[in-house]
Amino acid sequence: MLRAEAAERRTDSRVWVVQRRERTRHLIELGGLVQKAGLVELTDDDRATMYGALLELVGRARDDNADDTLMLWKRRGKRAFDAEAETTA
Repeated sequence: MLRAEAAERRTDSRVWVVQRRERTRHLIELGGLVQKAGLVELTDDDRATMYGALLELVGRARDDNADDTLMLWKRRGKRAFDAEAETTA
């Protein structure tokens, strides 16, 4: 019984580690987008200003025109990704 419990704990631990790594990777990618968008330089790396700007974006996205706003942002983002891919290819 002890071996089975130990094996189960190891499996639980491994799952937790994998989930933590996935979350860490996701957060790093999001940070890269903040950097890529120019927000870090624009705000002179001021975290309070960046946070306020992000909160403003969330406020706009929750507006009455949320669907239109999100669609516009998505199109702009895709165009920027495509333009970047063309310059690096």
